[in-house]
Amino acid sequence: MAFRRCHLNPKKTLFLLCDIQEKFRPSMPLFDNMVKNVDKLTKAGKALEVPLIVTEHYPEKLGKTVAELDVSHAKVVMGKTLFSMMTPQVKSVIKDLFGEKPQDVVLYGLESHICVEQTAIDLREQDINVYIVADCCCSRLKQDRDLALERLRQAGCVITTSESVIFDLVRDKNNPKFDVVRRLVNPPSVDMELARNSSKL
Repeated sequence: MAFRRCHLNPKKTLFLLCDIQEKFRPSMPLFDNMVKNVDKLTKAGKALEVPLIVTEHYPEKLGKTVAELDVSHAKVVMGKTLFSMMTPQVKSVIKDLFGEKPQDVVLYGLESHICVEQTAIDLREQDINVYIVADCCCSRLKQDRDLALERLRQAGCVITTSESVIFDLVRDKNNPKFDVVRRLVNPPSVDMELARNSSKL
């Protein structure tokens, strides 16, 4: 599963937003911070016309995607019971969008050590480049998130941040969408208390 590191291309990239649902809010101390960063990233993806797929884990019990996030441009908002986002239905949508598979997937959401991690492993098994947006991921415990990020780096994923992804997609100040994106990134991202004592993060 060789990873060919390259700049993100909006036409070859897919955003996957994983299970950011209302019922998770009370149990995750950094949930509201994460949502602010996710909002920025998702709006930038919309402006740059990057396809978005959203999943909701068992929405009958766990609720819908939080109201703060506008996912109306998503190609699909799909309920699931599988922990991984890579359900047969999602795979079908991806095939319709890309013919076969995207070059790169930008993955974010919760929980980092369960649904995000299992999704990333499924994608890596298909030899797809995976970018995990660390400041847009959450778990009930920070240690679960941080250790998941470490495992995913070892599995061949790029661990990155929302602004890094956004500017890599834009690439040039003369990009016609730059002014829209500039307004989104003008406020700094919210601190997600990522591990700072590890050279692996």
